[in-house]
Amino acid sequence: MDERRTLRGIRFSLVALMLGLVISGITAFPLRLELGFASSVLHDSPLVAWFPDAVAWVDRVADALVDVDSRYPFISYGTDWLAFAHLVIAVVFIGPLVDPVRNIWVIQFGVIACVGIVPLALIAGSIRGIPLGWQLIDISFGVLGAIPAVIAWRLTRRLERLRAEPAVAATIAA
Repeated sequence: MDERRTLRGIRFSLVALMLGLVISGITAFPLRLELGFASSVLHDSPLVAWFPDAVAWVDRVADALVDVDSRYPFISYGTDWLAFAHLVIAVVFIGPLVDPVRNIWVIQFGVIACVGIVPLALIAGSIRGIPLGWQLIDISFGVLGAIPAVIAWRLTRRLERLRAEPAVAATIAA
């Protein structure tokens, strides 16, 4: 792979990761509306018969959001910050888009953060009474995020080697 093609692969992977973060961030703002919509869609589909426990869980969460929002709207401020954090983390990946070799630490941070989702979901999910199936869905976001991050990391290491080859050849020639 030549340098330009490697750089294109890095950028494609990083943009995919950034889009995932932005979508996750934006969709964390209107949780109450989204869960209400999801509940109505699930009840109008065959999924209500196939996965009654999952539909009941979505209903429970939707009801809780309505209740909390009506009595304690400031609690939703926490998910606003969660949404904002996703957007900020996406912005951090602009550095590796511009210069991946210099900013490889951001890509490594992204991989570590994705891996960290697994114990967080399992530990906090168990403590908070989140069903295992939902914890696995949360874990899948870490796995899906890790894929483009690991690809970008590997390609960045390759780019680093490609850029070092001419310097090594020049040193040997001198």
